[in-house]
Amino acid sequence: MKGASLRVVGAWRAALVGMLLPIAVGSAAQTPLRWDGATQPAPSSATQSAQHTPTQQAPVQVASLVRPQGLVANPLPVAQGFDVRQFEDMAQQLVSDQRIPGMAMAIVQNGRIVSMRGYGITDTRAAEPIDAHTVFRLASLSKAFAGTMTGLLVNDGVIRWDSKVTDYLPDFHLQNDYATQRLTVADVLSHRVGLVHNTYDRDLEGNQDYRALTQRLAFAPSACQPGECYGYQNVAFSLIGDVVFAATGTFYPQEVERRIFKPLGMDDASIGLEGIEASPRWAKPHVRGRGGWVSMMPKPAYYRVAPAAGVNASISDMAQWLLAHGGHRPDVLPAPLLATLHAPLVSTPTELRGTWRRQRLSSAGYAIGWRVYDYAGHQVVFHAGAVQGYRGMVALLPERDLGIAILWNSESSLPSGLLPTILDRAIGLPAQRWLDVEPFDEGLYAERNAPTPNDTTGTDASASTAAPK
Repeated sequence: MKGASLRVVGAWRAALVGMLLPIAVGSAAQTPLRWDGATQPAPSSATQSAQHTPTQQAPVQVASLVRPQGLVANPLPVAQGFDVRQFEDMAQQLVSDQRIPGMAMAIVQNGRIVSMRGYGITDTRAAEPIDAHTVFRLASLSKAFAGTMTGLLVNDGVIRWDSKVTDYLPDFHLQNDYATQRLTVADVLSHRVGLVHNTYDRDLEGNQDYRALTQRLAFAPSACQPGECYGYQNVAFSLIGDVVFAATGTFYPQEVERRIFKPLGMDDASIGLEGIEASPRWAKPHVRGRGGWVSMMPKPAYYRVAPAAGVNASISDMAQWLLAHGGHRPDVLPAPLLATLHAPLVSTPTELRGTWRRQRLSSAGYAIGWRVYDYAGHQVVFHAGAVQGYRGMVALLPERDLGIAILWNSESSLPSGLLPTILDRAIGLPAQRWLDVEPFDEGLYAERNAPTPNDTTGTDASASTAAPK
């Protein structure tokens, strides 16, 4: 973060918190992204052609969700007993016990990086320590970058949230003309295309061409009309990259590099398979084998849908990303835009499943490239990512001005327990054993040598193999 931004951000946040809008508008004619309201049924097939115009859009009912806070002028302190060294200790034990090959974690709070380091090794075949600049594949954490990129273009007046996809992609088709003409940019970015979940993902994994799959969307079965229900997508979500190109004349990866990576100082970040392989140091993906974790080369399939799953980044990059989405880089991401990006548009009740989700979440929704949870009465802005050999989680707790990013290079689910552990400690909730490690071992490296934010070195990586458990 630039020093000037650090000095002025406190005053800026206080001044702007009262003026946050439900949507960042580039024009007075923008259609608001609705928080609540009565959902209007789609016209019957007999009346669609007679009644529909390109500007019609049914509001979405997500009234059960916790309302978006936006930026908080005077964030609460983290609860007593919140000790970053304990979380570093837990991360270190995960790799010291050889449960996972490696990981990286960043924690930011009140505009400062309070922890940022790597743990374990990049590759069980050729062990090198992971540090703060080791690059990981982000998988679906990429979706927040697509939403943010689009939001910047909305602020520029280049794109509108309620712009029809066909305004930019005139040859695009869904199953019927009504759905085709109704689909908006905001629908794409909030998974409200109207398709069943994960349409054509298996075909993508079978190395079918992205362009061919987008053409096949004309024959894909629908679950509802666009804007009326949630269905998680990768292929359809990545239409936003084509929209960005049509609107700017610049390829999506180059535009993200210019508008996000460079201004935020995300110096290790890239998009695509070529990007991660060109990184000076990067973590290889690992899958379970008979003798333990086995490293492999990244598979290209989901790199073909760059907006959905194409970003690579280090934990140093993710720390800057957290600071920006926490409101500490208004020169790049202004407050009204953040309020829009973090405001849920559709309910996602399936997210209430899973160990910590089932116990902690009372509602869940999808915003613009982000998930938004009611976490025991506290708003959490979240996303997870998973692709063969990589996992990641990112969360923001606006009321405490806290951000957490965790990346790891294996298919293990074990590190995911770190996130609710940190959130619970920050809020002051009763302790739960979300993570199956003992948190207080004085013999562990991270406990003996508490890092400073400038300590980007990796932790002990002497083991060249790791056994999955």
